[in-house]
Amino acid sequence: MTGVSWRHSLVTRLLATSVLIAVAAIGATAWLAIRTANRAISQEQGRSLTDDKGVYDMLVAYAAEHPDWAAAPELIRERAAKLGRRITLMTEDRQVIIDSGPGPSLAAARPSAVVDPLNLDLGLTGGTERIDSRAVGPYLVPAGERKELMAYAVKTKSCLDELGVSGRVVDTPSGRPSVVLTVPDTEGALVRCSAGLDQAVTRTEEKALRALGTMTSACLGGVDGGTVMVSPQFSAYVVSWKEAADRTVVPIVPDYRTKEKGQIARIRSCLEKSRRTQLQPYVAPPALLFVTDPDTGADETTFTLSEENTVRIVTTTGLVLVATIVVTVLAGRRLVRPLRALAEAADRQAPVVVSGRDEIAHLARALNASAEQRRAMVNDVAHELRTPLTNIRSWLEAAQDDLAPTDAQLVDLLHEESVQLQHLIDDLGDLAAVDAGTLRVHPEPIRVRDVIEQVVEAHRGTAAVRLTTSVEGDPVVEADPVRLRQVVGNLVANAIRYTPSGGSVTVTAVGSTISVRDTGIGISEEDLPRVFDRFWRADESRSRATGGSGLGLAITRKLVEAHGGTIDVRSSLGRGTVFTVRLTAS
Repeated sequence: MTGVSWRHSLVTRLLATSVLIAVAAIGATAWLAIRTANRAISQEQGRSLTDDKGVYDMLVAYAAEHPDWAAAPELIRERAAKLGRRITLMTEDRQVIIDSGPGPSLAAARPSAVVDPLNLDLGLTGGTERIDSRAVGPYLVPAGERKELMAYAVKTKSCLDELGVSGRVVDTPSGRPSVVLTVPDTEGALVRCSAGLDQAVTRTEEKALRALGTMTSACLGGVDGGTVMVSPQFSAYVVSWKEAADRTVVPIVPDYRTKEKGQIARIRSCLEKSRRTQLQPYVAPPALLFVTDPDTGADETTFTLSEENTVRIVTTTGLVLVATIVVTVLAGRRLVRPLRALAEAADRQAPVVVSGRDEIAHLARALNASAEQRRAMVNDVAHELRTPLTNIRSWLEAAQDDLAPTDAQLVDLLHEESVQLQHLIDDLGDLAAVDAGTLRVHPEPIRVRDVIEQVVEAHRGTAAVRLTTSVEGDPVVEADPVRLRQVVGNLVANAIRYTPSGGSVTVTAVGSTISVRDTGIGISEEDLPRVFDRFWRADESRSRATGGSGLGLAITRKLVEAHGGTIDVRSSLGRGTVFTVRLTAS
């Protein structure tokens, strides 16, 4: 076997492909790892707002509980020392309020956040309320008034316990108690039980809520027929004063949520604006927060690989690449070994030893079967050619020895044998063209009736059986006229050959379907799959003179398939056979 150059070797191609994949995978992994590390470290060390959200929350909590930043420096310095960062607070016009330590100027730096308890950054808090709940201002309930509210809270919890809903009493930053459920409330028990607590207002709260209602009403430009009142939960509603002996208040609209959406938004906006105005004296003024590197003043930290890390990555990458090459070479050699064995067996025209169940084993079995078929076909062709050639030689030698007269009868015999020999050669030529893919058909619209009548008439004079035709209408198909006559002629000749004298052969056509039915010996069920095999005959005892070349049906199937059609057979022993050809209608 001629050696295959490394450039065309399967091992080389497999190795090159694997190396490219490995390099791409390793490079992509390294790139992704570095980018991920850069991003993670940058986010972790550079952006103080995200990296240490506690700084923001700590300063918001301080600002909500103090009217200025006077007591904050020590708090900020302690946190800065713990984080190893520089924490700076500035006014909105970039005047320094507090700075944890010296460093570069931050006049043009980007602030990490704005610390304002009356206008929270929802992206950082993750909540929905803009005003921090720790900013209570005038709503701080004195200890003496909390007892009254606590009584309502206890009643609310007892009500929940009776309904089988678990809850607990907690204090809010203003000192007002609240009941929090510890289990899902599917029946709305909290709404039913907390009405007393929600409506209870202490003297301190009433004063602050009245002031807030007045401010909200002024923001709205007044309310016809009443004034705006605010509940302890900061829900606004409109009431109308009605003089009565007990000086009660009659609500006109109990809940502003029943109003139109535009009015609701306007009331909410005015209420929130009024709350900010009311709470502003009690909280520290807004401040810009900077969390930066003490040395560079940058709010982002760059990440670069050290020499040690670089060597580690390069070494690991190299080891992975070497391992990939070794594994690929070993796998390639194992893959190529059976292929070389197949090639050597093909050169020696010897069968291949098959082991395993993989694709190569399947290929080996296919090659063995193909070689066996080739040997069988060569033997069949030799046998088919030997018979007419032996007859011709025998008659010629007899004539040379004056054992047979050289008359017209001898010439007819020799002519008959040569015709049979030519017929076999033509059949083999057709099969060779089919196998080589050079068989060409030239389809055109052709009348099926004409083809059938021509074929039947050609066989009628020599057939010892009754030939009949049946054509419905005048069907037309797309086919090569010469090849279609060859198809029908092969089927008719085959039917006549295997039908005893006195039987019948019928050729029918319905649309683009042509059928040839005979009343001959038939084919057994186990032999039906072999009908279209080369050199196969239904009756193995028949000679070539009576059984044909054994190639007609194989050629017929190939010709039908070349037209894009199909052919099938149905048969019963002793009852006959039906071949059906289906072509494309014109």
